[in-house]
Amino acid sequence: MRGMERKMRHEFAFRPAAYGILAIVIAWGAPRARAVAAPATGSEFSPIVVTAMHVAEASFDLPIAIDRIDRAQIHDGQPQVNLSESLIAVPGVSIQSRQNYAQDLQISIRGFCARSAFGVRGVRLYSDGIPGTMPDGQGQFSHFDLGSADHIEVLRGPFSALYGNSSGGVISVFTEDGPPGLRIGAGADYGAFATQRYALNAAGERGGVNYVVDAAHFQTDGYRDHSSAERNNFNSKVRVDLGTASKLTLVANAIQTPYVQDPLGLTRAQMSADPAAAGAGAILYDTRKNLAQEQFGAILDHTLSEDDDLSATAYAGHRRTTQFLSIPNTSQAAPTSPGGVIDLGRNYWGIDAHIQDHRVLGGAPFLMTGGFSYDDLEEARKGFLNFIGGVVGVQGAMRRDEANHVYDFDQYLQAQWDPGARVRLLAGVRNSVVDVASRDHLAPAGAPASSVRYGATNPVAGITYRASSTVNAYASYGKGFETPTLNELAYRSTNGSIPGLNFDLAPSRSNNYEVGVKVGERRLRAALDAFYITTNNELAVLASSFGRTVYQNIGKTARRGAELGLTAAWSSGFSARVAYTYIRAVVAQGYGTCVGLPCRPATVNAGNYLPAVPMNALYAGLTWRYAPAGFSATVETQSRARIYVDDRNSDAASGFWVTNLRFGFHQKTGGWRLSEFARVDNLAGRSYVGSVIVNDSNGRFFEPAPGRTAMIMFSASWQDD
Repeated sequence: MRGMERKMRHEFAFRPAAYGILAIVIAWGAPRARAVAAPATGSEFSPIVVTAMHVAEASFDLPIAIDRIDRAQIHDGQPQVNLSESLIAVPGVSIQSRQNYAQDLQISIRGFCARSAFGVRGVRLYSDGIPGTMPDGQGQFSHFDLGSADHIEVLRGPFSALYGNSSGGVISVFTEDGPPGLRIGAGADYGAFATQRYALNAAGERGGVNYVVDAAHFQTDGYRDHSSAERNNFNSKVRVDLGTASKLTLVANAIQTPYVQDPLGLTRAQMSADPAAAGAGAILYDTRKNLAQEQFGAILDHTLSEDDDLSATAYAGHRRTTQFLSIPNTSQAAPTSPGGVIDLGRNYWGIDAHIQDHRVLGGAPFLMTGGFSYDDLEEARKGFLNFIGGVVGVQGAMRRDEANHVYDFDQYLQAQWDPGARVRLLAGVRNSVVDVASRDHLAPAGAPASSVRYGATNPVAGITYRASSTVNAYASYGKGFETPTLNELAYRSTNGSIPGLNFDLAPSRSNNYEVGVKVGERRLRAALDAFYITTNNELAVLASSFGRTVYQNIGKTARRGAELGLTAAWSSGFSARVAYTYIRAVVAQGYGTCVGLPCRPATVNAGNYLPAVPMNALYAGLTWRYAPAGFSATVETQSRARIYVDDRNSDAASGFWVTNLRFGFHQKTGGWRLSEFARVDNLAGRSYVGSVIVNDSNGRFFEPAPGRTAMIMFSASWQDD
């Protein structure tokens, strides 16, 4: 029940295409005078992004759907806890806070990742250039620190294939730089459900060293019963100038969630009776999760010559996760049961290096980027019973003990050329090899390890046509692929009768087409795009019971849609932001599955909609700033169409409209900067489902959102100017 006492806290392999890519890089020849790309038209209102080409570019001139969320949108009146706070204003992105900190946010881009039961798949995640996506394609963003974030970039569509094992898009968070001198600050937030957040930070620059350090503590009792959470974050970035030609950036971050309760999902009947209740078994089995992660990275940027630049990144980290599930004792009776407690230990590291070559080709600027990346993951996957004798919700005997190893080795090449004043061409190719191996320590002596290798060579290409000084049109195409993650490979049968990882699964492959138009003026920026995506061998649930989920490759799926993003600034301090997404994501070929407990055969019909993907989504925000008083206020509305809960479309969460308000003040006096903000979410107090648990075998699909909530936020900093 809500308010119950917390438990004691817990503790190289080349493919032939690779030779071709490296040969092109080596044979490119002697450099010429460095070319300077044509300045972006409408640059006053065209964000600079780096995710597309690994170099700063005006988004207006790229044949890519890419958005940038700036510091004010991340910080002003925002709790700075979840990515959903800021990314709801990005078209093509569906991101929902689940009111459950034991589970990741439900996030998808153009319908990719919507089915994911664990973490984020199909969408690449980066923080300061360090991947939050492991080589198997599954990502985590719990360590992303919004308190020190300067901006977030979201890339959608074909060019995400240049980042490897993904098809939907790329989300990159960038930490701010320290200001000259020294700045120290603190913040405190208080809100509904005993929600609290405290932060301390320091930043500055002195003697060629730029640094940012940020630490935050977050806790909440949660909206629903058995949903309390605690989280501690730390993030730091230090940049050191190594002479005139080099700089070294060191990034370190950590997260600890010592005790986070999992309220589970609700059936429709349970939700109707009490939307704030915990799901069946949550309290009895004390469903919960704890994790700890530490990560370190180093980025070296070096000017090789007047024409060439080198960037090299190395990183390493460790993540430990323990999760207690609500699987009944009787379902764990069989010796083949993996148990009701999941224990994962992950050690990972990786490198990425690329060279950028600037030159003139045919009298026009030409930029080429060539490089490689290697990422390595060692996973110790263990399973335990969640009972001892008649006591449940405790760790019992071991039932699973595996050592899994995954690595990817990718080579990539990108080129950008402006052959004329009106045309920009962009193209690239990435060759990927993903190798997965597993050894079962509980298997009979002498049992061999099992392994599988996936590979793909994915090209992308795009063209921008500058129709006028304020209007650009573009088109692009690309191939993408997604490998099965370790979680999706984990089981071959729901009863455990077939041991080992499910290496029969194949990677999904997609074709992505996109056209669009961008408008950039001094006070108006707008982008409209349309896309069509077909995917073969997409991964879907075959069966789920007794703590095991078995996946299968299905036939063709299709996604078609349109996205509109608009930002406007007017006189008298008014500005607006609008993001609209239409997407029709459907199964193009029917397939067999099974549902319920025990598992019963069922059919998913062609034409069914992909679950958790709304056909229509709208965000609209209006902001007024009164500079003399340092005051700003934003009223925003969010609308989402209904979303289906499973592949069969057997039920759905209704669509909704909600309106939020945030307002506050900034003051500066001497070296002090102060801010006070307040926000009220769901002003009308509407009842709605915030997210769904896709394909839940117990029918516990629904995760209700709270009614009207409020929060106040204070911060103060002092800077030695």
